[in-house]
Amino acid sequence: MDIKKIKLHEFSPDRIRNFSIIAHIDHGKSSLSDRLLEVTGTLSNLVRHEQFLDKLQVEKERGITVKAQTASMFHTYKGKTYLFNLIDTPGHVDFSYEVSRSLYACQGAFLLVDASQGVEAQTIANFYLAFEQGLTIVPVINKVDLGTADVPRVTAEMKKMFDFDQDEIIKASAKSSIGIQEILDSAIERIPAPESSPSQPLKALLFDSWFDEYKGVVCLIALKDGMISKGDLIELAHSHETYEVLELGLMYPDQTPMNALYAGQVGYLIAGMKTVKEARIGDTIYHAKKEVTPFPGFKPAKPMVFAGIYPIDNTEFELLRTAIEKLTLNDASVTVEKKTSMALGLGFKCGFLGLLHMDVFKQRLEQEYNITAIVTAPSVLYKVKLAYTGEVVHIESPADFPEPTQIDEILEPVINATIIVPKEYLGGILKLCQDKRGVQKELSYLSEERVILHYTLPLNEVATDFYDQLKSLSSGYASFDYEEAGFQPAKLVKMDILLNGKVVDALSTIVHADNAYQIGKELVGRLREVIKRQLFEVAIQAAVGAKIIARDTVSALRKNVTAKCYGGDISRKRKLLEKQKEGKKKMKQLGTVEVPHEAFLAILKKNE
Repeated sequence: MDIKKIKLHEFSPDRIRNFSIIAHIDHGKSSLSDRLLEVTGTLSNLVRHEQFLDKLQVEKERGITVKAQTASMFHTYKGKTYLFNLIDTPGHVDFSYEVSRSLYACQGAFLLVDASQGVEAQTIANFYLAFEQGLTIVPVINKVDLGTADVPRVTAEMKKMFDFDQDEIIKASAKSSIGIQEILDSAIERIPAPESSPSQPLKALLFDSWFDEYKGVVCLIALKDGMISKGDLIELAHSHETYEVLELGLMYPDQTPMNALYAGQVGYLIAGMKTVKEARIGDTIYHAKKEVTPFPGFKPAKPMVFAGIYPIDNTEFELLRTAIEKLTLNDASVTVEKKTSMALGLGFKCGFLGLLHMDVFKQRLEQEYNITAIVTAPSVLYKVKLAYTGEVVHIESPADFPEPTQIDEILEPVINATIIVPKEYLGGILKLCQDKRGVQKELSYLSEERVILHYTLPLNEVATDFYDQLKSLSSGYASFDYEEAGFQPAKLVKMDILLNGKVVDALSTIVHADNAYQIGKELVGRLREVIKRQLFEVAIQAAVGAKIIARDTVSALRKNVTAKCYGGDISRKRKLLEKQKEGKKKMKQLGTVEVPHEAFLAILKKNE
């Protein structure tokens, strides 16, 4: 369809459908989006490539969706042309905030389930996310053409978990273009039109944004009421700042400028915003001096994992700050606070939704802004009740941990975890959860072959490498999802790492008292392998309070000072060796140990 001939004002709300595709990771969301774009003529065969909507380099390399992407399409049904707005969402548990935000701009969602893998943990989480927002959910079984597909089993699972009737489930294959026409038609038949009024004053929701080097901030907006045209003066409810609309249009599938957008439609808007704070996600846009009741906004994402990000060279601090500002505009779920470390200098303390989220953020810093940064070991938010005052303080970093004598009680965050695993791997998964101090709530069979587990787990144990271990123990078949479950008392201690008696604050970590000795022993062993030998001996110690619980030593590089002695009295050699020994002692007092980047990775993978 020629986009230049399209007249958007002809598309009244009843001829608009806004929907999302939600699923567990790797169930075929991006492939289905590609087919829908191709079948509707939005993507021509000339520019066809797989995962068109996965635009970030990190998404292409990892094969996962990190950022929700929007695209508009036109579909003709029974002689009428409809305007579709499709949002392809991430599937990993760490990016559920992206999913929840995208669903605000939709009236319905296609719930995708892999025909061979069946219902997974994130499938359940995404279903309830859409269900709670009152969206119409259309079930789809994808990849039905695979040799390993088991459609009857997956249908039974979907009926058991979500109470779908067999007749309402669409059988499809994005790769082979099976059922694509049925999906497009069902978007019109089963998903309701947006409840919008063209005659009301402009009211639009800003539900996503990103930074463009040449155009500034690009906002994705969903129009509830009214219309917006190029050149209009608009105002944001939160900041009360006024802007002129410089460009607006549809994502078809890239930015396609139009003269105006109308009630019920979803598109992009550029208004000359330059900084992160101006484009607050969840804000309401209206015409200047024509104020409307703002949307309630999004429930802010609560960071689950905290880590310090520091430049390798302190001269790069300003570059790192600019890069983080631009990335947080693109990813509003990251919290950022300036921080100073004795060992690493100026940097930032950032809050993330999970470990993969943190890893992807670091990778995007490197790829998109060419900045290599040191990321410290992840920690979580603790509540500490002080002994004398009874005051409860929030601790996000081991450096802020009070002295043991000042602590009355420590509360650690816990999560309710849902794990789905084939029954042959059940033993290993139960042992893993037990080792991570988990408490089993429920164990039931989803089908004859698969078990669904509900556990309460300490977030501190999950925040490091739980997900990796889970995948490795189940040969990649287990799926995992979690939600916050408040705080519970725990016997935790702060473990410091000392190099030659000096505490390296960036290597400190908070551990359970029962596991402190084992973890300390492993850590000093790892650090011994990564810290380079110096001209003096380096003592690596793990300490809890004043008590040293583990120690290892990096022996000194030694020059052969007796090489020039050919024969003669032995006392001459002894004298030279004693002189060298004294020199080493002096160096040890004055010398500093350079902590390599690998040392932080050793802490990061402490439980591997």
